[in-house]
Amino acid sequence: MTVLPALRYPTIGSWSSDPESEVYPLDRVVDALGNLGKIVSVIEKDGALFAVTNGEARLGGAGTLVAVSPPLPASRLGDSSFCRDHGIRFPYVSGAMANGIGSVEIAVELARRGALGFFGAAGLAPERVERAIEKLDVELGELPYGVNLIHSPNEPELEEALAELLLRRSVRMVEASAYLGLTPAIVRYRLSGIRRGAHGRVVAPNRVVAKVSRVEVAEQFFSPAPERILRELVAAGRLTAEEAALAAEIPVAQDVTAEADSGGHTDNRSPLTLWPTLLSLRDRLQEKYGYGAALRVGAAGGISTPASAAAAFAMGAAYVLIGSVHQGTREAGTSDAVRELLAGARQADVTMAPAADMFEMGVKVQVLKRGTMFAMRGAKLYELYRTCDSLDAIPAPERARLEKDLFRDTLENAWASTRAFFQTRDPSQIERAERDPKHKMALVFRAYLGQASRWANAGLPERKIDYQVWCGPSMGAFNEWVAGSPLEDWRARTVSRVASNLLFGAAVETRLNALRAQGVPLPSGARVRPVKGDELWERLG
Repeated sequence: MTVLPALRYPTIGSWSSDPESEVYPLDRVVDALGNLGKIVSVIEKDGALFAVTNGEARLGGAGTLVAVSPPLPASRLGDSSFCRDHGIRFPYVSGAMANGIGSVEIAVELARRGALGFFGAAGLAPERVERAIEKLDVELGELPYGVNLIHSPNEPELEEALAELLLRRSVRMVEASAYLGLTPAIVRYRLSGIRRGAHGRVVAPNRVVAKVSRVEVAEQFFSPAPERILRELVAAGRLTAEEAALAAEIPVAQDVTAEADSGGHTDNRSPLTLWPTLLSLRDRLQEKYGYGAALRVGAAGGISTPASAAAAFAMGAAYVLIGSVHQGTREAGTSDAVRELLAGARQADVTMAPAADMFEMGVKVQVLKRGTMFAMRGAKLYELYRTCDSLDAIPAPERARLEKDLFRDTLENAWASTRAFFQTRDPSQIERAERDPKHKMALVFRAYLGQASRWANAGLPERKIDYQVWCGPSMGAFNEWVAGSPLEDWRARTVSRVASNLLFGAAVETRLNALRAQGVPLPSGARVRPVKGDELWERLG
């Protein structure tokens, strides 16, 4: 009897080639796996491992087969029901970055590629938002897009006005962000027009994708609308009694995005704890309420490389939502000066600063600290707000510094400008300020915080030191990944190239992890590298 030499690697079966098979040395395994629609096997031959495409892999018995990676088109990542329900091909979403940074151009480009983009309506006047909606409708026709509806605790009338606009313009999807709890505006948007369908299920024309970082807020969105708000809306004539009655059968949001350590509003949560926690919450509430359609959890915050996107999908994310990195693309509604700052950011170049929209509550946003003094100056304003009762109570040296460095004008003139702004935006704020000197101070300080993001978006060179640029550590991770590649230059960063690279890379990384789990000793450096062109879309499957 002939004794065969022992193989160096455990095998799981046999493999035979076909005319379309290609053989790659293991140090080119990424090239093999980049054929997303093909089965890739790892075989042992003469003591060496090779990656091979196509052919026939048979499990069981003796042979040379060491591992198998089934085909994985990028369209199969995440939850297929998310893509089906929203009319997209890929589980890839661009978040609604405020002040129009999440631009019409981003939403249009992604929709045409089979992904989803949200227009960043927060901070914009309703008429500006309506112009954006008009353009999106013209550009996209029936292709899907969404618009941001942000919680505005200090300006509830503005939140209501935006919800009214979205309903009037038949915008069928919103990203609900920065919510501390449900409001009549978001509940009304979700429930307006719901009806009983032909098969007995409730049909809801308006969808909410809620972005949250707290379990208690996620639970509210995953639950039916509360009776208290329903009664209020029916009494005000904003919902019918029938709509309120049907509300018990659907969640306020079927899709909740677990927002980890992101730019802008964030609680700096770790994705390794937040994402699985919300997945468990999803399962509990699905069982509790018995919804006809399954609840879903997406992932956001810290996603900016193929590895992080693949990790999100591996942890059960129905979709990934990208923010900071898209802000650095050419289509983003910001300035080249900001794009250049973002392209130079490292992971530690971010910090927390007071939020303009929730200043009095002490809420903070994550911003870029490299190249700007905004965070330090914003912190000083909040310190003065806490310790002083009015603008007049600010110590003279501090007042002089504010007028010289931040406002570049007297505080009296700063108030006059702020007053003129709120005269058209929300006159009730002026009335309150005239009764409450501390609120007057808050409005003036909020004016600086709010304008700082607009100075950045406009690229005003004389205000560069005051730029407020919302940014998370994911920006630094992206810059590290693209270093030395064609995408290192920010001028080459289009949203199409970023999206296709991340989707393609996530699929390849997932396949690499499958081989690794089967014991394949992958070579160091087995990573996906970014490419400059748009050719990856044809390879995504």
